[in-house]
Amino acid sequence: MFSPTRDEARKFVIDAWRKHRAGEPLSALEATAARLVGMHPEYHAIIESPALYADRDYRPEHGDVNPFLHLSLHLAVAEQLAIDQPRGIVAHFERLRAARGDAHAALHDIVECLGEVMWQAQRLGTGPDATLYLDCLARR
Repeated sequence: MFSPTRDEARKFVIDAWRKHRAGEPLSALEATAARLVGMHPEYHAIIESPALYADRDYRPEHGDVNPFLHLSLHLAVAEQLAIDQPRGIVAHFERLRAARGDAHAALHDIVECLGEVMWQAQRLGTGPDATLYLDCLARR
């Protein structure tokens, strides 16, 4: 399994967006990353200025939102939806999209649940709990 470092993950997003804007060929994963960046215009200035932002630490306790983490979670959700893993995530997405009337809002619900599950796994020193993840989605 590929486990990029923080810097590698950030560079991937930055490079995918740069290549997209330059009209360069993209891999399927890069195209997905570029599409996700495109859905978040509030992050464009950050992604387009890596010298200023790529090394920055984003502190939630100071009210910071980490755009690279947010986009990485979006990318993970896109991959999960592509293969319906954990099983049932596609049904949750469809239900949330219908309820919200907006695919991006539904994706943010899923990203929030994934973030909670990842935080819990990190805190406990365990792997992500698929049951906890699906339970979180069911409550949305």
